[in-house]
Amino acid sequence: MAGDVHLFGIRHHGPGSARRLVEALDALQPVAMLIEGPADASDLLSMLASPEMVTPVALLTYAEDNPANASFFPFAAYSPEYQAACWAVRHGAALRFIDLPASDRLGASAADIAGEIAARSEEDPVSRDPIGALATAAGYDDGESWWSDVIEENPATGPVFAAVADAMAALRADEKPVSTREAAREAHMRIEIAKAAKECDGAVAVVCGAWHVPALAERRGLAADRELLKGRPKTKIKATWAPWTAPRLSRASGYGAGVVAPGWCAHLWETHDGDRVALWLAKVTRVLRDRGHFVSTASVIEAQRLGVALAALRERPSPGFEELRQAAIACLCNGERAMWNDIAAELLVGAGVGSIPSATPLAPLLEDLQRQQKATRLKPEALERPLTLDLRSESGLMRSTLLHRLNALDVPWGRLTDAGRSRGTFRENWQLRWEPEFAVRLVENLLYGSTIMEAAAGRLIEAMGKESELGALAGLVRNAMIADLPGATESGIAALETKAALTSDGQSLLDALPPMADILRYGEARAGTAEHLAALMPRIVVQAALALPYAARNLDVPAAAKLRGAILAGDAAIQLAQLETDVVAGWRAALTALLHDGQATRLIAGTAARLLYEAELLAADHTADLLARMLSPGTPIADAAGFFEGFFEGAGQRLIHDAALRGAVDGWLLSLDDDAFTASLPLFRRVFSALDRNERRRLMDALFARNSGGAKGYRLIADAAAIWPQHEARVIALLNAGAPR
Repeated sequence: MAGDVHLFGIRHHGPGSARRLVEALDALQPVAMLIEGPADASDLLSMLASPEMVTPVALLTYAEDNPANASFFPFAAYSPEYQAACWAVRHGAALRFIDLPASDRLGASAADIAGEIAARSEEDPVSRDPIGALATAAGYDDGESWWSDVIEENPATGPVFAAVADAMAALRADEKPVSTREAAREAHMRIEIAKAAKECDGAVAVVCGAWHVPALAERRGLAADRELLKGRPKTKIKATWAPWTAPRLSRASGYGAGVVAPGWCAHLWETHDGDRVALWLAKVTRVLRDRGHFVSTASVIEAQRLGVALAALRERPSPGFEELRQAAIACLCNGERAMWNDIAAELLVGAGVGSIPSATPLAPLLEDLQRQQKATRLKPEALERPLTLDLRSESGLMRSTLLHRLNALDVPWGRLTDAGRSRGTFRENWQLRWEPEFAVRLVENLLYGSTIMEAAAGRLIEAMGKESELGALAGLVRNAMIADLPGATESGIAALETKAALTSDGQSLLDALPPMADILRYGEARAGTAEHLAALMPRIVVQAALALPYAARNLDVPAAAKLRGAILAGDAAIQLAQLETDVVAGWRAALTALLHDGQATRLIAGTAARLLYEAELLAADHTADLLARMLSPGTPIADAAGFFEGFFEGAGQRLIHDAALRGAVDGWLLSLDDDAFTASLPLFRRVFSALDRNERRRLMDALFARNSGGAKGYRLIADAAAIWPQHEARVIALLNAGAPR
């Protein structure tokens, strides 16, 4: 190997390594810069130095025929590889990656990957954690602390790369053979280094993980290295840059190195040794004050003194993160770890999201997303933040449409928390959080279209064609409409009409009603129209009404509960849609038929009675007679309990205000023997769990015709217990069954 090759063994994402590397490069002035990374992405490497490139970012490589097969190579401002690339561009040095191509990594079969994982598990522990081995030899408990003391946080450290190379050579002297893939990687890098040394007239700098330095310095024949690379897997790949996030820097990816505390590493890179402690404590103080905590200047001074003292006691070259954390808890957080935990994520992780140059060659969907982010002024952020949109404004509607289309592509940048039912149809509340893997998901959706609108429509149309359930299909149509995808909406409505005409299942018909009612409601706020649904929904309601009596017969407990939920949701949808009077009358006639059908499941019959009563189609006296009949002593306990649950679950407050209903329930409770009453207590708990303590007291007051409130009410309870001991005991047991535990 030529004598002008210089190997710099670094720690991936190490701010101390990056600082020492820049110093060494300034002294060496190499004419070529070789960096550990996928060789077939070298043409993108110089873009790291673009003024528009804001870290953190990641090199995204993915298989052309399977975009889900992807790899990320993250870069932060304090990554030595990033600083090396920027140095090379500033000084006009040749620049390229030298590791195995991404086509090798992404072309590996599942069997190859499994074999590689198995081989790694059998590797020498030293090769898996060389820094840990050095730390153990130096008397440290972990490699993180040792490396921080020696490299990252040591102000006295001079040229360290020769020492690191010697340490790694000692570790690898008695090493077991590396895995097949590691051997191939090092062979490829040696070949690329030899090629650069031959081509360049001057110093060649090689920036790689410290572990590889001895293998790359070793003299081996090129023929032997080329032999190692024969038969390696290949696949066509594409590569681009993607924004990364500070929280994701902590995840091992690409280079196989994660950052425990990205915020602390950024602080180490951005500050000088003399100012480091004071500036970090100033950051802690600012965040605490922003959260409303009082922190005095004197406390900050004491924290600095304590941090320095702790470092001296532990024989560390300067206060590190752990010393300053303990000092901050003691002096700035009043010794309360909870206060520190409240600010730790903001300080140590942060919410930064990188950005990439406009000239970056992107997949079409990523380009379209970037354009729409600018048009809607939505900036991706790594931490959750709320966003409220007014759909009556052009900007609000544009943002909502983009977020809904991304959700249709399984890119949930925004999560809808409340569609605004309590505020009308013109407001949406979102929680936004950007994740880097969303870029991969967009690439996966390229087969549906080259723009977000086309791809969302294509994906929804495909899902509609595969959907067999009427309710789920109606949900997809709703998604298409609120995402302003006319083609997908029309396709979905046509599929709805076809499936509804062929469906006689009452459950499926009822499941379709809530999404359709939502579509009609959203039609008020969005440009799309739903004229077809205005005619289709009444037809489905009529079909559901005809099918309901048969669907409600002889059901087991799970099926009855499922149908009950569908009936309640369907009735609410019918009211929301404000359908014609004769359609609503037909639906309520079906509910009435359930009351006279001896085969109807009692839970469903009770639910029907409640809906009719709420619609004022069942008078109070008739309702009381119905309850008395359904809860009569001659009725089987299970049937009576089912009707009781169907009528009252979620509507227990009616007993407070309706004396006739209370009388019917009271009579039924007194008719139960002790065993039947005890067995029914779990049912009572479900029915009355919606009542709070005051409401239960008001119900007891109503039962005993007394004034509610305070000690007087409880004295009356005691008096009533002497007169109606069995009644009082049962009422108390019933209401306590509904009390929250």
